[in-house]
Amino acid sequence: MKHTQILKFLFLIIPLSIIIIFILFICLFKRKNPENQKEGGESDNDPELGNIINSISNDEQLMCFEGGEDLAVSDILDAPGEVIGKSSYGTLYKADLFRKNNNCNSVLLLRFLRPACSGSIREVIPVVHAIGLVRHSNLVPLKAFYMGPRGEKLLVHPFYVHGNLAQFIKDSNNESYKWDVIYSIVLGLAKGVAYLHTGFHKPLLHGNLKSKNVLLGPDFQPCISDYSLYLVLNPTAGLEMLETSAAQGYKAPELMKMKDVSESTDIYSLGILLLELLTGREPISVNSSDSQEFFLPNVIRTAILDHRIKDMYHPNIVSNQTGKQRHRTEDRALKLVQLAMSCCSASPSLRPPANEVLRKIEEIGKEPALQHKRT
Repeated sequence: MKHTQILKFLFLIIPLSIIIIFILFICLFKRKNPENQKEGGESDNDPELGNIINSISNDEQLMCFEGGEDLAVSDILDAPGEVIGKSSYGTLYKADLFRKNNNCNSVLLLRFLRPACSGSIREVIPVVHAIGLVRHSNLVPLKAFYMGPRGEKLLVHPFYVHGNLAQFIKDSNNESYKWDVIYSIVLGLAKGVAYLHTGFHKPLLHGNLKSKNVLLGPDFQPCISDYSLYLVLNPTAGLEMLETSAAQGYKAPELMKMKDVSESTDIYSLGILLLELLTGREPISVNSSDSQEFFLPNVIRTAILDHRIKDMYHPNIVSNQTGKQRHRTEDRALKLVQLAMSCCSASPSLRPPANEVLRKIEEIGKEPALQHKRT
């Protein structure tokens, strides 16, 4: 009897064990398989990406966004390009695109990222997807993103014929450097940053805001470029970006690593940009022997204390203006300088948020009369 019970037990336990082992094997296989698919680049059915990835081959992928739906890899890679900028992590090209299907010519801005400087595909795709969905009149849109067989990455943007803000400030003797134009640019910059910080369920940080990363459209409309680009780079390239920003005077003093980029560090860079635009001076004066005159915020602070801030404005801002009109422009310029200085506060907690900066700039533009004593 005992023998029979043992045999019955064995007959039950052995098949049951086999079934359990088989189920565990199936679960383990399913767990590994999605990772292998992602590493192979087959992520075009990911619902989070909205099926926007067009796999050209196992090694090539093209992500197309609004305005770039009809772009093909051959269009982008075969387009004759002119180098218009270089950095430690990539090269900027002006490309003349000819589309055979509709006999149409267009000009694109291509940013090539070196394979050694960018993150892995798994890290890059969610960031590029977020950037590609951004649409605002003061932000440069991403039309497409190409990933090549050797790990190279290419961001496709529209080309802006009026160049960047740095060149505009450098060539500031032209007749366009007038108060109305300057105020319009300041307002557009604030709108762009405010949209990045408040237009989504989670702030989209810029990380490298400077005059070279502001392109100018028709009527000098500012369009901020390169927002969140630091997230596409690996830590080493990100550190080089940060060091360049520090050397040019745009980096917030508390920012030591790119992973610590925040809304307040963006606001600091925006403040520097506003001061640069209002004065026509570079953020750092490399020829200055006085340490107090080295950083632009220090120069402005001293000028305010010495009651000579009007001497700091770019002369073209108030040129050909007299009487009440000139006083009104100087009054508005002073308020913008004061706002910019609050953005450049050494303490991050004292810097105003982007939506408050925008509100104050809009109020300055609407003020009909002087409301305080001028310095």
